Amino acid sequence: MTSAALKNTSLVVALLTAGAIGGAGVTALNAMHATATAAAPGATTSQPAAGAVSTTATLPDFAQITERYGPTVVNISVTGTTKVSNDSPLAQGGDDEDGAFSNDPFLEFFRRFQQGQRPGSGRDSQQEMPVRGQGSGFIVSADGIILTNAHVVRDAKEVTVKLTDRREYRAKVLGADPKTDVAVLRIDAKNLPVATLGKTSDLRVGEWVLAIGSPFGFENTVTAGVVSAKGRSLPDDSAVPFIQTDVAINPGNSGGPLFNTRGEVVGINSQIYTRSGGYQGVSFAIPIDVAAKIQKQIVATGKVEHARLGVAVQEVNQAFADSFKLDKPEGALVSAVEKGSPADKAGLQSGDVIRQVNGQPIVSSGDLPALIGLAAPGDTVKLGIWRQGSPKELTARLANTNDKSEPVASRKEPANQGKLGLALRPLQPDERQQVGVDNGLVVQQASGPAAMAGVQSGDVLISINGVPVKSVEQVRSVVAKSEKSVALLIQRGDSKIFVPVRIG
Repeated sequence: MTSAALKNTSLVVALLTAGAIGGAGVTALNAMHATATAAAPGATTSQPAAGAVSTTATLPDFAQITERYGPTVVNISVTGTTKVSNDSPLAQGGDDEDGAFSNDPFLEFFRRFQQGQRPGSGRDSQQEMPVRGQGSGFIVSADGIILTNAHVVRDAKEVTVKLTDRREYRAKVLGADPKTDVAVLRIDAKNLPVATLGKTSDLRVGEWVLAIGSPFGFENTVTAGVVSAKGRSLPDDSAVPFIQTDVAINPGNSGGPLFNTRGEVVGINSQIYTRSGGYQGVSFAIPIDVAAKIQKQIVATGKVEHARLGVAVQEVNQAFADSFKLDKPEGALVSAVEKGSPADKAGLQSGDVIRQVNGQPIVSSGDLPALIGLAAPGDTVKLGIWRQGSPKELTARLANTNDKSEPVASRKEPANQGKLGLALRPLQPDERQQVGVDNGLVVQQASGPAAMAGVQSGDVLISINGVPVKSVEQVRSVVAKSEKSVALLIQRGDSKIFVPVRIG
């Protein structure tokens, strides 16, 4: 039930469960006047009368949407326990006189995040503390089925749902899927108002959207904004192609609906990017298509199955595009393949660039897990790849994420010196066994372009531009033929990663 988050440089992606604490962040939309010189996106413009000097423009009728569909939104209160360190402000009763913050899992997350791995903060110095959290949800079935975020009800002992007419019900968690952050609840009620679900595919960037939820415990709070982007991947290994908006979303909005101007739910508000812990203009929602798929599985079976391809991928930047002779920096660069996985059986190799899945383009590496996540175990997918300068098509039969496979193991790969600034030597037999590769070169010294790219002494060069490395001469030859950059597959410890090195 405690909130989870991700640190990316100086930013934090924060899940939005929170207790009712003071001060709600409700955004005032700038320049939202009844009259304006131009129509806002999605607005309808009345025809000017003869002799009229100005044009009247109106925004979408947020009041009508709220009046009609607001009753489908619910407030969710959760009680449970969480482990905290003995010196945490929570364990000491909060940091204010009446301990008002002591039951706030959102603030507890930030305290633990900021404290880091301090000496004495290990398992021996932790204790279980009761916590309360609040979130939002919305009714999708008249007989009491409710959608919300999985993190809202994580570790919940008791879940209470309050309707807009102030009736309260004890809710049962039918199931929760942490991978997509979707949970399904049921309450014992009939003839409930039901939210209408839309299609994310019909949603356009720049379109007005509306959120209703309980930020900081303030129930039925309405905020509005526009769709900033679609299919946004986050650096948290998520299988969700998020909808990005500038709708004001704060702790407690989590699990609430995101409406389009027709009153259809197009997403579930889930995360924010923040430096302060509160809304700063960048919010993310789970597409309703993804949530509806998870709902059907949970209602039918009580569990969720996800498809798995079995690869580790990286972003393709311009340096990689130059190295692999791609026409543009798009796709998912395969850095490792799980042995025995669907990818392995299909013939995928390290250095391949996945550019399409079933004809759908892969622009950024995050598009791949999002597309695979929408498939089901057992589905067959056609992969359009780029290998050593030419296109190729492979077919893979997806497995279940619950199926275990052997640890990530890269296929064959390459190495280089000269203009790279690397001093290399062959791996000794015992070193090959220790590293777990058949071929490769040890980096004895790194300088120049390679050092600037992050290559270090002791790294093992596995491949260059996707071709397995067998000798220093081979590396020199590849570099001599490269005009701008080369892509080095480096193994450091148990990790493998492609490193772009500019040589032009």
